[in-house]
Amino acid sequence: MTTEPPPGSGGPPEDDPLRKHPQEPPREPPGEPPRGSPYDTPYDGEPPPPYSGGGGPYGGQGGDAYGGYPEDPLAGMPPLAESGRRTLARIIDMVLVYIVVALVVWAFRVDQYTVDADKIEFGKTLGREIITAVLYVAYDTILIARTGQTLGKKWFGMRVANLADGSTPSVQTSLVRALVLWIPFAFCCACVWTAIAGGWSYFDKPYKQGLHDKAAKTVVVGLT
Repeated sequence: MTTEPPPGSGGPPEDDPLRKHPQEPPREPPGEPPRGSPYDTPYDGEPPPPYSGGGGPYGGQGGDAYGGYPEDPLAGMPPLAESGRRTLARIIDMVLVYIVVALVVWAFRVDQYTVDADKIEFGKTLGREIITAVLYVAYDTILIARTGQTLGKKWFGMRVANLADGSTPSVQTSLVRALVLWIPFAFCCACVWTAIAGGWSYFDKPYKQGLHDKAAKTVVVGLT
């Protein structure tokens, strides 16, 4: 009887090579006495006053009582991917899936069109919008949950990672990310929404997240 978790259980695989692992505390040099704990009580038994400095380097609300900062979620992860490269990768993904959408729409004859004496006018139908949504969401969800990379991201040396631990997003996380990005694109706002959701990463601090990344709690990091 196998002990492996069922597929789609939601958790990242333990053998994910890109997942962050807890770091061991530094060892003391040989011959030196162990250093005191930062939680010792100096000053004749009285603890030092609370730290009143500003927030941490990644937006934390203040430090701890000894002037430290909250742990950086990006520690141990590759650097964040450049927004320009993300945009190019997204355009490639959109073109690739659009070709498949056009072929499926043509095969099932779900386009609406009218023929005049001089021209043929095409319009979208609900069937075309549903096909568009399903294919774009499936493309993003399946590939991101498998390797963290769509084809565009793979060609540009990037991957999607969970902000919490750097692991490859689960199917559920990848689905949330894809739904936020592609449902408005398919049914109402098309490229306008894609530009807003993806373009958010140009201004977002500190993690360069698009709106879909914020919804899924993911980041995009570079591998090259």
